[in-house]
Amino acid sequence: MSELPGLHKKTQMTDRRRSSDRRQHPLRSLVFGHFTPRRRGPRRARDGSIASTDWYEPRWMVIAVAILLLSICDAVLTLTLIGHGALEENPVMAVLVRGSTGGFAAVKLGLTAAGVMLLMALARVRAFGRLPVGTLLYLVLAAYSLLIVYELRMLYSFAKF
Repeated sequence: MSELPGLHKKTQMTDRRRSSDRRQHPLRSLVFGHFTPRRRGPRRARDGSIASTDWYEPRWMVIAVAILLLSICDAVLTLTLIGHGALEENPVMAVLVRGSTGGFAAVKLGLTAAGVMLLMALARVRAFGRLPVGTLLYLVLAAYSLLIVYELRMLYSFAKF
């Protein structure tokens, strides 16, 4: 049988891998990848997607944890204020507060955590072509801080009476 023009015989490739297949040790790979991330930013300028990065700045994680802690404080203060006679202004959360306090807290923290995780994943992407989404984490942190101050002032005014 004759060879077709342009096709070459397969040559034997040598295996250049230095160690065992990392997929055989997923836990080791996750731990090692956490402490020594390979990709801190996109490879090319046009790679602005979520999947182009496997490392996020520690400051965003600190902000995310602070937001979640403030969300817990908000839930506790909201339930305390409702116990003193205040009303929940958010109509969706008002239904949950009337039902179960555990359900209220679970939904509130779950929604906050989901939103924070989404913002963390998109932190390097630019919203509207200008504003880095990570900036929104700072705005959410500031909004929660103001909300906590407002609720503490309300609680103080209830304590006076």
